[in-house]
Amino acid sequence: MKFDTPATTNPIDQLKVIGKPTDRIDGPVKTTGTARYAYERNAEAPNAVYGYVVGAGIAKGRIASMDLNASRAAPGVLAIVTARNAGKLGKGDFNTAKLLGGPEIDHYHQALALVVATTFEQARAAARLVRIDYTRSPGRFDLSAEMGAAQLPKPNPFSGEPETRVGDFAGAYAAAAVQLDATYTTPDEAHAMMEPHASVAAWKGEKLTIWTSNQMIAWGVGDVAKTLGIPKANVRLVSAFIGGGFGGKLFVRADAVLAALGARAVGRPVKVALPRPLMINNTTHRPATIQRIRIGATKDGKITAMAHESWSGDLPGGQPETAVNQTRLLYAGANRLTTTRLAALDLPEGNAMRAPGEAPGMMALEIAMDEMAEKLGLDPVEFRVLNDTQVDPEKPERSYSQRKLIECLRTGAERFEWSKRKARPGQHRDGQWLLGTGVAAAFRNNLQMKSAARVRLDNRGMVTVETDMTDIGTGSYTIIAQTAAETMGVPLEKVLVRLGDSAFPASAGSGGQWGANNSTAGVYAACMKLRDAVMKTLGMPPGNAEFSDGMVRAGERVVPLAQAAGANGLVAEDGIEYGDLDKKYQQSTFGAHFVEVGVDAATGEVRVRRMLAVCAAGRILNPKSARSQVIGAMTMGVGGALMEELAVDKRHGFFVNHDLAGYEVPVHADIPRQDVIFLDETDPTSSPMKAKGVGELGMCGVAAAVANAVYNATGIRVRSYPITLDKLLDRLPPVA
Repeated sequence: MKFDTPATTNPIDQLKVIGKPTDRIDGPVKTTGTARYAYERNAEAPNAVYGYVVGAGIAKGRIASMDLNASRAAPGVLAIVTARNAGKLGKGDFNTAKLLGGPEIDHYHQALALVVATTFEQARAAARLVRIDYTRSPGRFDLSAEMGAAQLPKPNPFSGEPETRVGDFAGAYAAAAVQLDATYTTPDEAHAMMEPHASVAAWKGEKLTIWTSNQMIAWGVGDVAKTLGIPKANVRLVSAFIGGGFGGKLFVRADAVLAALGARAVGRPVKVALPRPLMINNTTHRPATIQRIRIGATKDGKITAMAHESWSGDLPGGQPETAVNQTRLLYAGANRLTTTRLAALDLPEGNAMRAPGEAPGMMALEIAMDEMAEKLGLDPVEFRVLNDTQVDPEKPERSYSQRKLIECLRTGAERFEWSKRKARPGQHRDGQWLLGTGVAAAFRNNLQMKSAARVRLDNRGMVTVETDMTDIGTGSYTIIAQTAAETMGVPLEKVLVRLGDSAFPASAGSGGQWGANNSTAGVYAACMKLRDAVMKTLGMPPGNAEFSDGMVRAGERVVPLAQAAGANGLVAEDGIEYGDLDKKYQQSTFGAHFVEVGVDAATGEVRVRRMLAVCAAGRILNPKSARSQVIGAMTMGVGGALMEELAVDKRHGFFVNHDLAGYEVPVHADIPRQDVIFLDETDPTSSPMKAKGVGELGMCGVAAAVANAVYNATGIRVRSYPITLDKLLDRLPPVA
């Protein structure tokens, strides 16, 4: 199905199933422990043995020698895979460093060997007997020290142009009546998902199956095939359930490739799970940023000049953190400059983490907007409203498909009782606590991606949907079932959804807030094709039939849907393909975050007391699971504001706090009452579903809202995340 004109009325608009707060259909298998994750495929891969990864003990250099004798002689050891005996390996399109290193070492904990043994404990014990001597090389581990050598990266479809200029920023900024020039920093962060990177691999002749934890099945198949040098047709990836990803599982990692190599070496299925330290230093992370923001405005608060420059680092050949991208689109202003620079670092690979670009970018931009509002003597909400725009600021001839930022801000201000906020910092107390409230806008782009599905109808009236779309805890099973039920006119219990298998048609996959809208649009396209097949089989005129309550109605004729299937059933396969509507209209999602914090007047401890998110993100397919996505994102935003930071050892080039004891994330006690409001919105330019994504929008701006609330409580402006006690303690107001 080609989607190149805005959607009109279609079966989704019935809203009999779509748009209803629906329990997850995969809930029972998850709560009973019968949902099988990647490492639990014992029935499909019987008699599996275990692999344990040996990671590099230096960040940059070479292997001088590797002694495997003691490890080979250890009990239960079946094989040891290294770059010397693995055969010729390529590098996938989505990996910056080789997944199996040697003799050159690209980063700390790069996989150098896999020890395969009969039990996990034997593999782990034998891996500790591998002796490696290294020749170290000097490395670059400090982003601030490498800023001067940073370069403009090459453009790509996700990051866009590295530099944009509109008007005369320098002249307009110099002439501005009110100016702000501030620098903000965000740290390296870890995905810290619950389920580790894990895979089980098995060969059958030349055919390879990997049960793995991966968000993007089609991407993964391509990278496994390219890495191993085998045809894509010989690779099958299965990811039916994923225990969290947040972008860390967008790409195939060492566990999958090494499990395949280990299975080939021993002729048996091999299981590999990365221990938590290897997850943090071996896989990807959110790169640190240094961001400089300059804003010039008239005395009455109209922005006349805006510049946002960002520096981040990655391994040679990697990509930048695109922290400036939202600044290109969010606020008005005729004279603009954005620049993204990339420094070469020898730290583990930086890559996508939930809301890449906008999440760290808005951590800086939305503090800057508050700082500018204070300089102007304006309320922070009103300053944002004053500088709203209904067109792309860089391309004024291009309007937004939908833009309800003002409504989000106004609705949130009313619900949060913003009018009771004390504008002067440090004026509101509750016993020992200094209270403050903060606001930030939320922004995340909408991306259109091809997505396909196969739909079957049997003679019981059951509709089965098959697509390689994944569910990373987001509710994909349920919204896909809702889509099929709505389109085919059957109750939800008459739909069976099968996901996460490369044997199924390729979907958009889970990531970048694009999964829900695109995958359901692909299912809708397949269902509409199945409807045509049903009407043809029943001899009904095309396009005139009504599908509802398990029946097909055309004029006076009413036939059970199951009757059309016949003994052999009906099958239809189709997908959604997009035209250029995203070029004609700027498609984005908007929101507003409001936060109240308490800061202990003596210790500087920060406690979030209440939070509110207001979201305008197209049609909400399932308000229940969408709310879960947003409150989860809000929780991650609190982590980014107050605690999450990978500590870099700048001498030896690794993340020191590489476990969940040292890398802190929010727990239940850290998170108070959270409220979410979804504005009533549909976007006919986005897809036949008229939906957009919301799972990352809920994070964008949260950290800045927390930071702005801390400032309102204490008068202390922190521009370097996370906001920890040491950044507050010596500047707290006097204790009365």
